Amino acid sequence: MIKRLFIKTYGCQMNVYDSARIAELLAPLGYAETGQAEGADLVLLNTCHIREKAAEKIYSELGALRRLKAAREHRGDRMLIAVAGCVAQAEGEEILARAPFVDLVFGPQTYHRLPDMLARAATRPVLDVEFPAAAKFDHLPARRSAARATAFLTVQEGCDKFCTFCVVPYTRGAEYSRPAAAIIAEARRLAEEGAREITLLGQNVNAYHGTAPLNGADDGDEWRLGDLIRALAKIPDLHRLRYTTSHPRDVDETLVAAHRDVPQLMPFLHLPVQSGSDRILAAMNRRHTAAHYRATVARLRNARPDIALSSDFIVGYPGESDDDFNATLDLVRDVGFAQAFSFKYSPRPGTPAATAPEQVPEPVKAERLARLQELLRAQQRAFNAASVGRVLPVLFDKPGRHRGQIVGRSPYLQSVHAAAEAARIGDIVPVMITAAEPNSLAGAIVARDRAA
Repeated sequence: MIKRLFIKTYGCQMNVYDSARIAELLAPLGYAETGQAEGADLVLLNTCHIREKAAEKIYSELGALRRLKAAREHRGDRMLIAVAGCVAQAEGEEILARAPFVDLVFGPQTYHRLPDMLARAATRPVLDVEFPAAAKFDHLPARRSAARATAFLTVQEGCDKFCTFCVVPYTRGAEYSRPAAAIIAEARRLAEEGAREITLLGQNVNAYHGTAPLNGADDGDEWRLGDLIRALAKIPDLHRLRYTTSHPRDVDETLVAAHRDVPQLMPFLHLPVQSGSDRILAAMNRRHTAAHYRATVARLRNARPDIALSSDFIVGYPGESDDDFNATLDLVRDVGFAQAFSFKYSPRPGTPAATAPEQVPEPVKAERLARLQELLRAQQRAFNAASVGRVLPVLFDKPGRHRGQIVGRSPYLQSVHAAAEAARIGDIVPVMITAAEPNSLAGAIVARDRAA
C-alpha cells in the first residue's frame, strides 16, 4: 500500500539534501512524496534554527497541522507528524510539551534511524536527538537519484568554530568529514543519473579533512577540500563543481590551487566575513581579522582573476559602534561583492552573544542594515550590468515563469532566463546576456562556438 509523504524544508541547502535523503530512506517502506500536507500519511517539517523566531514559525505551522490531523482521525485515518532538523535538535522536549500531538522529533544526525522511529511511534511519541557515535551516512541507502541537472552533496557536517552568535555547533555537533571514497561514489552516481553540476555542502565545507581513497578503499591519509575537488573533476559528464559554506580561516593553498587549476570549479565563492571590524570579529570569535580576509580574497583573485564573491554580514552585533559599522562598509567597498546576505543581529537562545552587554537598539540596527544593503545592492547591480554583452555558458535546470522560457545559472551563480524549449534543460548552453534585472539576467541562446 502506497503511503503519502509530505516534507516541508526550511533553511539551508543541507536541509534540502537531508530532505531528499529522508524521502529515499522511506521509499522502501512504501512512502511516496506528495506536494501537500492535506491527505498525507506522514508530514515532516525539516527545520532550521538560524533565522529569528524560527521555532515560533514551526509552532504556528504545527497548529495548522493539528487541525488536519484531527480531521483525519475523525474519519478513522491516521496522520503522523514529525519535526526534524535543527529546531528539533535544540528544542525537542519543548516541542513535545507544547505540541503533544507530534509523533516524532529527531535531530539532523539521527534521521538514518527513521524507520525504527516510525515503528516505535505507533505506540508513543518518539524523541531522538542524541548525537550518534557512528556517522549517519554509513546507514543511508547507497543509491540516490538526481531529480535535476544540479544536485547537492554533503561532504562535511558540524562546526568546531563556536562563533558567539551561532547555534550550529549545538544542533549539528562537532565537525565530521565523510571519507572521500564515499563522496566520489555518490557523485559518480549523481552524474550517471543526469547531474551536470554538484554543490558540495558543509557547515564549514572547506574544513573538510576526509580519508583519501586507494583502490576504492580509504588508505588513512588525509585529503583537504582542494584534493577532493580535483578527484571529483575527473568524473565523466560532471561539468561543474561548487561548494558552500566556507570559513575564511580554512582557505588553504590546496583550495586556492584548485581554483587556479580545475576548470570545473566555478569562479564563484561564498565566503562569509560577518563584519569588517576586528573588535567585533574578535567578540564574535570568528578567528580571522579584516586584514586576513582581504589577504585571502587577494590570494583567490590572484589564482582566479575572474572569481566573484558572495558573503554574509551581521549588523548591530552587541557592542558594535559607529566606527565598527563604518569598518564593515570600508571592507565592502574594498572587496566588492557580486551577491551578499545581510541581517540585523538577533539573539539565539543558548549562545554567548544572546546575554552579552551593550545590545544595540533596534532602530540603530535597522538604519545600519539599510545603509549596508544599499551599498551591497549597488555592487550586485554593477556586477550584473557588467555581464550585458557577454556570452556566458548557462546550465539550464528548470522551466521559467513564462511559457517557452527556461532558467539556469551562469558560472557566477547568476539566474539567467532565455526563450528556449524545455528539451534544453540539463544542457550547458552559450547565452548572450541582453539585459541585467535586479535579481537575474535575460539572455538569448547563441551558436555553441561563441561561448566565452
